[in-house]
Amino acid sequence: MALNWTAILGRGVTGTRWRRLLPLLAAIMSVFVCVCRASSSSLEQQQQGEEDSAMENIVTEKKAEESHRQDSADLLIFILLLTLTILTIWLFKHRRFRFLHETGLAMIYGLVVGVVLRYGIHVPRDVSNVTLSCSVNASPATLLVHSRGKFYEYTLKGEISASEVDDVQDNEMLRKVTFDPEVFFNILLPPIIFHAGYSLKRRHFFRNMGSILAYAFLGTVVSCFVTGLMMYGCVMLMKQMGQLGGEFFFTDCLFFGAIVSATDPVTVLAIFNELQVDVDLYALLFGESVLNDAVAVILSSSIVAYQPEGDNSHTFEVVAMFKSFGMFLGVFSGSFALGVATGVVTALVTKFTKLRDFPLLETALFFLMSWSTFLLAEACGFTGVVAVLFCGITQAHYTFNNLSHESQDRTKQLFELLNFLAENFIFSYMGLTLFTFQNHVFNPMFIVGAFLAVFLGRAANIYPLSFLLNLGRHNKIRSNFQHMMMFAGLRGAMTFALSIRDTATYARQMMFSTTLLVVFFTVWFCGGGTTQMLSCQRIRVGVDSDQDNSTSISEGSERRSSKEESVWLFRIWYNFDHNYLKPILTHSGPPLTATLPPCCGPLARFLTSQQAFENECQIKDDDSDLILTDGDVNLNYGDVTVSTAGDDPDRELAYGDHELVMRGTRLVLPMDDSEPPFTDPRCRL
Repeated sequence: MALNWTAILGRGVTGTRWRRLLPLLAAIMSVFVCVCRASSSSLEQQQQGEEDSAMENIVTEKKAEESHRQDSADLLIFILLLTLTILTIWLFKHRRFRFLHETGLAMIYGLVVGVVLRYGIHVPRDVSNVTLSCSVNASPATLLVHSRGKFYEYTLKGEISASEVDDVQDNEMLRKVTFDPEVFFNILLPPIIFHAGYSLKRRHFFRNMGSILAYAFLGTVVSCFVTGLMMYGCVMLMKQMGQLGGEFFFTDCLFFGAIVSATDPVTVLAIFNELQVDVDLYALLFGESVLNDAVAVILSSSIVAYQPEGDNSHTFEVVAMFKSFGMFLGVFSGSFALGVATGVVTALVTKFTKLRDFPLLETALFFLMSWSTFLLAEACGFTGVVAVLFCGITQAHYTFNNLSHESQDRTKQLFELLNFLAENFIFSYMGLTLFTFQNHVFNPMFIVGAFLAVFLGRAANIYPLSFLLNLGRHNKIRSNFQHMMMFAGLRGAMTFALSIRDTATYARQMMFSTTLLVVFFTVWFCGGGTTQMLSCQRIRVGVDSDQDNSTSISEGSERRSSKEESVWLFRIWYNFDHNYLKPILTHSGPPLTATLPPCCGPLARFLTSQQAFENECQIKDDDSDLILTDGDVNLNYGDVTVSTAGDDPDRELAYGDHELVMRGTRLVLPMDDSEPPFTDPRCRL
């Protein structure tokens, strides 16, 4: 039906009632038009937003792909560095070139690549990524940005100087090849430290145990404080001369003394091993370097934890000092206990299970348990370096005897390979970091003072302690040995890892830059001059360790001095270890039924494996690295007791050389499985 709007409007115009409704109708029509326009505009904005979101996703995907390619290229750089280092090492070994070790070579290659990345490659600036700057009063670690209804999270990467604002892209590329310091502590350091404990030659280590502990503990503390005090004097002089650009406190100087007290003579030890240098010198230097790394880590943590009460946290306070000392002892004890406990658990698992029937699973479990020791200690607030070191010693002493022959070879080769790759990776990265690190602070006066302080700190460690130790040693630490130990105090992976872990302040940045130069100098100069130093000090080379040991045994004076120098506590420990711990944790040693009281018979039979009963009559100790000549050690095998004590210097039982020497007659114990072992005649009945 058609409506006659003219008639209606005509009547509306004449009617008062409809005249009042006209404004209302006009308003409704206006609202309707506005709603239509708004919905149309909203639809257009929604379509535009979807298009922008799609373009943003495309850009994000492209950036992710570019970042992936950049990360792959960065890792490829390090892989090529290691490959080039290995090939050059082969060439040096083939030519018998000893003036430069593989670690020094890796540093040189890292320096070359760092120069190329810093000065030879420039990334063009992407103008589309430039945004207007905004001013804030602080530098938060995480920043949330609200843009177009979305929130974006940004992470703080670090401070850049005003002159580097235009080179943000180049800085980003350099940051890509700068690893998180936690990578060194959680991934690269554990295999290096574990390998040091796992490959420790315990025979010579225990023969010089007292001297090694003195150098590692007391010597490291002395070196730390001597270096710290000298650096504090240098810093005060710099402050008076106006050459100090930031705050530098006494605790910072002590921290620097702690990190540079960690020696890493990997270059010297490699040359020692190749030239077969005197085993006692090798044991002293290697044992000190293994233990003083652990001491330096805990010492630096204790210095950082030094917090006096009050507003000024850098003043001296006796209570805070004793708290730091207590923390040192607590952290070391806890880390030591945790590492040993993990090794004991692994030994029990490998003993009471049939994992040896599956060598691959056995090796995998051994690897994971050993590595988890480091992470567990760090997660519990202890020091992973100490824990994984003593875990390695415990694994070598107990767990290694429970492994199958295939797993024994695999674990040795696996950790040797990881140690080689990790060390060369770290030294390559050191060379790279000299040019890629963004916040270097090089101060010539501080650098000269640091070299002088490091030298005097090492001297304060070696010479006074050697004098005191020689007062109680019959086998003296000769002066040429002392000079060689002084010369061989190289700094390496541990010093670098401790210095790069925190570079937030001006003092830490200056310490890191100076530490790099100290490491470079000691590795190149001291490591390269090892052969010449050996010749200058007339230290004998070409000494076979087994031959040297048997020679010292056959001489009466050496035998008596060795016996007098042995620690009575160690003799008690070895009796307890051989008669009780070895049978509980391994298949070797006498059965517990022969060593425990009769009342413990059921427990002894439960803890003694069938393999231990089968080996009951075999005079054989699987732990052949331990020397049994330094005291009265009784080995119980059922009803048979073999004693190494006696006044006759020619009567000797040396399992470390697999030979039995009785009154000048030498009988070689067969070590091949194809030959029958030496047994007691009464066991044949």
